[in-house]
Amino acid sequence: MELHEIDLNLLVVFNQLLIDRRVSKAADTLGVSQPAVSNSLAKLRKLLGDELFLRTPQGMEPTPYADQLAESVSYALAMIHSGVNQRTSFDPATVKRSFTIGMTDIGEIFFLPALIERLRREAPGVTLSTVRNTTVNLRDELEAGKVDAAMGLLPNLKAGFFQRRLFMQSYVCLMRRDHRLAKRKISLAEFSAAEHLMVISAGTGHGKVDDLLHRSGVDRKVQLTVPHYVSVGHILQGSDLIATVPERLADRLLAPFGLAKVPHPAKLPDIAINVFWHAKYHRSPANRWLRGVLFDLFSEGQPGAA
Repeated sequence: MELHEIDLNLLVVFNQLLIDRRVSKAADTLGVSQPAVSNSLAKLRKLLGDELFLRTPQGMEPTPYADQLAESVSYALAMIHSGVNQRTSFDPATVKRSFTIGMTDIGEIFFLPALIERLRREAPGVTLSTVRNTTVNLRDELEAGKVDAAMGLLPNLKAGFFQRRLFMQSYVCLMRRDHRLAKRKISLAEFSAAEHLMVISAGTGHGKVDDLLHRSGVDRKVQLTVPHYVSVGHILQGSDLIATVPERLADRLLAPFGLAKVPHPAKLPDIAINVFWHAKYHRSPANRWLRGVLFDLFSEGQPGAA
């Protein structure tokens, strides 16, 4: 099949149905009637020789062939959108606009101080907002341009997204400075016997730490479970609990809360912290500038990545 045989509008409808999974919702999003969406789908089914979507109680489920097409179509449409909406320049010193970045509470602790200082010096008219990666539909928000970029350990952002590695980091054990285990090295037996604070960071790869420990045959005596990391310093400061946390977060909490870190006795894999952005905005000058700032500040080996 040649490209001139395909109406681009049919692929736009196909892509929207992949996102919305309902004819009525896709029609509302595209600003057309439901019969128009149904007619476009019928034409595409005939053209490609596949049902593409099957009606189920949960909505329009893509066929295996539609799933096969999904990533290529999404990427191609995003690049076309980016190309036709490209602007020639972005002057951070004079522009007035806001950026929104998806990040966890760890990200806010680690990334924001240096980022805000850079904006103050180089882009005084730029303001910044953050959203929790776990409290928004990050995929849709990035595609819609409501979120400009996301940072962290986000294994679910794949098709239709670019990503770039900032750094790798390991997990360590964190506890108050005068804890009996605050020494250079602790054994697995000591780790297992200790009382633990467990953090469940839903929607990020950090939430899999407990599974990794369990698969390694390590059981913890969990005394307290919390949904985020922001309270970790306060809790450990006044208790005998220990926590498994990313090392760069631990480094930020040591002095303010009088804590100590020790190497983790379990063999946990290092984690990749990346920047993600939607292909639709890959060539956007504003988005490129923002990504450049993030890479410059936090990529491994850069001064801000300490």
